[in-house]
Amino acid sequence: MKNPKDDGGGDRREAMKKRSADSAVALVEDGDVVGLGTGSTAEYAVRALGERVDSGLDVRGIPTSHGSRAVAVEENVPLTSLDVTTPDIVIDGADAFDADLNLVKGGGAAHAREKVVARASDRVVTVVDETKERETLNAPVPLEVLDFAVPVVRERVEELGGRFALRETDAKDGAVVSDNGNVVADAVFDGYDAPALADELDGVTGVVEHGLFVGIADEVHVGRDDGVEVVR
Repeated sequence: MKNPKDDGGGDRREAMKKRSADSAVALVEDGDVVGLGTGSTAEYAVRALGERVDSGLDVRGIPTSHGSRAVAVEENVPLTSLDVTTPDIVIDGADAFDADLNLVKGGGAAHAREKVVARASDRVVTVVDETKERETLNAPVPLEVLDFAVPVVRERVEELGGRFALRETDAKDGAVVSDNGNVVADAVFDGYDAPALADELDGVTGVVEHGLFVGIADEVHVGRDDGVEVVR
């Protein structure tokens, strides 16, 4: 099995991610259609699913990004699309979560597709390591924005008390662009009520999608040093 690239968290954190992913993939049953998430912990899940496919599991996957599609192809996970069917279960990561299972997603700029697939699914399982757990969400909220609408969205975020920052590529020679061809930004707030802010951002013209997932996750599998805690 190939491991996702270490993101700087070290071997201990990578082990927690893998425990979480393995726990979620164990829920997948023969015949399921599985939404394939994006990000380092979700990648562990796709690779674990590939191992089960090699052992005879009959599933089809719906990737949420070009990246998750590439991993699925590498692992020989058969693929389908929302044109054909909807997922029985989605396994995806998160940048942060709270006790109410509100999530912040979009660190990998795939939150629009991730939310579409999650909303279409019967069951949404989130996989994280314990560093993603928060008493109150305060992480920056990723936004996928129409390039034309950036000035309008910036103004509205500032009216809501936040700071708007276009996300730049590592080379800092341009904005990060989603798989949908839109620019990606982050709205930074000192603190917020996730459901209320989600409602506000839902109404901002020019925002294709935001990274607050409220009332979407059914359970969160939290990888810890001594195993996995399932929060429902």
